[in-house]
Amino acid sequence: MDKPTAQNPVADELPSSASAYLDPQYWDDRFKREEHYEWFKDFSHFRHLILDHINPSYSVLELGCGNSQLCEELYSEGITDITCIDLSPVAVEKMSQRLLSKGYKEIKVLEADMLDLPFGDECFDVVIEKGTMDVLFVDSGDPWNPRSETVNNVMAMLRQVHRVLRPNGIFISITFGQPHFRRPFFNKSEFTWSVEWKTFGDGFHYFFYILKKGERRLEDEECSKKIEMPSISLYHEELDNEDYLFRTNVDELQN
Repeated sequence: MDKPTAQNPVADELPSSASAYLDPQYWDDRFKREEHYEWFKDFSHFRHLILDHINPSYSVLELGCGNSQLCEELYSEGITDITCIDLSPVAVEKMSQRLLSKGYKEIKVLEADMLDLPFGDECFDVVIEKGTMDVLFVDSGDPWNPRSETVNNVMAMLRQVHRVLRPNGIFISITFGQPHFRRPFFNKSEFTWSVEWKTFGDGFHYFFYILKKGERRLEDEECSKKIEMPSISLYHEELDNEDYLFRTNVDELQN
């Protein structure tokens, strides 16, 4: 069996249906076999965006770290106050061992649920997630009118993120989710953050959202910002990457 890489995950790692991404056992089994996989491109593709909003003095919480190297890349940029969480005990154990083997003793790795974060209020400067929230949408039904369970879980996550962010803290979300699907959640009146986004990727665009707590603007509430959607096309190299499964029904691909 070939060793899985960011560009070439082995076939055994692919689920039989997209809804399997919601099964904790799927992730435990996968992390036992897989050493590293980067959802939505590696750090080099969005480094210029992330370093505009994080500096070495900040405390950072990464949601759903899995086996990504994001925390290591941030550490290499001088950001050392990093806490990573994942729901999978397998991912947490393997990540902890990997970081210790590289001497990254300052990075903390905890088993925790992003829907019920075990941290006090206003204790992080930055919360970042990369593809983690997308998992909540894989079985959401109509994207314009998602299932109530999806809505409840997404709102639970966002409430926790908002709670643990310090005043003027920043939530960074790296995702497939287009603004017309994500902004209705981000712009709920209970949140005080402003909402901006940028795109990255060649041909196949990913969204980089920047939500700044305490900086909500009138245009955010009115949802009046013009959305210019990039054209979406699958280049051959993107078809070798598992990311596109978040846009595609796996069962349809097999027919």
